[in-house]
Amino acid sequence: MNLRKRFDRFCFKHRDKGIPNLMLYVSLGSALVYLFTMASKNGILYDVLCFDRALILQGQVWRLISYPLTYTGGSILMTAISLLCYYSLGRAIENVWGTLRFNLFYLSGILLMDVFAMCLGGIMVPDGNTLYSFEPLYQNMGYYLNLSLFLSYATLYPSAHFLLFFIIPVKAWIFALLDLALTLYEVFNLSVPLFCFPHNLFPLVAIANYLLFFGKDVLNVIPLSWRINTRRLFRRTPKQQKAKVVPFPNAGSYEATVATVKEPYTHRCTVCGRTDVSNPELEFRYCSRCKGYHCYCIDHINNHSHIE
Repeated sequence: MNLRKRFDRFCFKHRDKGIPNLMLYVSLGSALVYLFTMASKNGILYDVLCFDRALILQGQVWRLISYPLTYTGGSILMTAISLLCYYSLGRAIENVWGTLRFNLFYLSGILLMDVFAMCLGGIMVPDGNTLYSFEPLYQNMGYYLNLSLFLSYATLYPSAHFLLFFIIPVKAWIFALLDLALTLYEVFNLSVPLFCFPHNLFPLVAIANYLLFFGKDVLNVIPLSWRINTRRLFRRTPKQQKAKVVPFPNAGSYEATVATVKEPYTHRCTVCGRTDVSNPELEFRYCSRCKGYHCYCIDHINNHSHIE
């Protein structure tokens, strides 16, 4: 049994362990941080919880797991819609996976981003005589974390519909492919100060976490008809194989004869030796009491010594 199957069995066995309804707490926490930040005007709570590599190195380690609460969608309306959407997606995924697997998925996404941001977040990128810092990029880590959440939902429910502009129904897999295309655009967009190597690879961290948990199931995002047509294009034409001779049990010498020599007749009487070619007017039968596979003409089928 491979490692993935063991992991699936472990998660299924302990599916009810962990923090139930995790996305409810994340969404409510994000809403409270957003409202407090808007009300206070100084954004002190946001500044305390957001990811900051320099302050983490000084001992503020809670920022490693608190930054998902600093997600904002811009305006109050967009933030409310986004948080409600992510709560619904997380709840649907948890119903399929169970509490433990979903908790591990969200936690591993947080930790992978922490590792990347702590290792590469302090790299300054020169552009002429100017050094650019990419700390603002890593302060929006919650966006990429929720991107993996959306991809996971689209993989589990590819035929689900979203209402674009609250009017136009669009299937989840279409949105997923669009998100992947935009993410790849960010990866190959090396303009300074927006993105630059290695910071342009940061969006791939969330996708790596998504691939880690889904494996080959990520192909569910692609419509089934597309996958079938792709297989037909790359399918090799099988070589023609010779017909196999399937001998009867206890065939005796007849088995060797059929396997090695192709006779010019189909039936041959074991007693007199006449065949359906030499005597086409005869009828031939096979004896069920003889040991092996023995044929007899109509004259000897009831008048012969049974072979033991």
